[in-house]
Amino acid sequence: MEAAGLGDRAFVILAFVAAMGCGIVGGIFYAFSSFVMRALGRLPAEQGAAAMKAINVAVINPVFMLAFMGTALVCLALAGLSLPVLDGLAGKAALAGSLLYLFGCFGVTMVFNVPLNNALARAAPDREAPLWARYLKVWTAWNTVRTVASSAAAALLVAALMV
Repeated sequence: MEAAGLGDRAFVILAFVAAMGCGIVGGIFYAFSSFVMRALGRLPAEQGAAAMKAINVAVINPVFMLAFMGTALVCLALAGLSLPVLDGLAGKAALAGSLLYLFGCFGVTMVFNVPLNNALARAAPDREAPLWARYLKVWTAWNTVRTVASSAAAALLVAALMV
């Protein structure tokens, strides 16, 4: 295995942890894009918006944050460890997977999904229905980007370990 040949056990451990984290986060986001948002969209607007607001509060917990933000930190460290070994396929795959998670999942979350969540949280009750219709479309589209990015990152990180 090329990664083991690097003589850097930290690389292998970080790539494994990052692959697991990306897979977990990708699975969570997959559930939202494939059926959770569809179910919320079938509810009357005020009920769907209220349910999403409750989800957005409940998601801020240590277990999810460890998976989501912990994976970002591990990917950041792994990207740094990958730079000196970019001449090998393992280093390239690990860097690509790490950057894909950092920008395609974490970055998209901070730039697109969180502001939408904040706008929904601040919406006055008489503004929720029109906002909710747009929120469902736009939030789900960006969530799908996060799903694909996290899943592809996991695949690249597994590939880095298998080389």
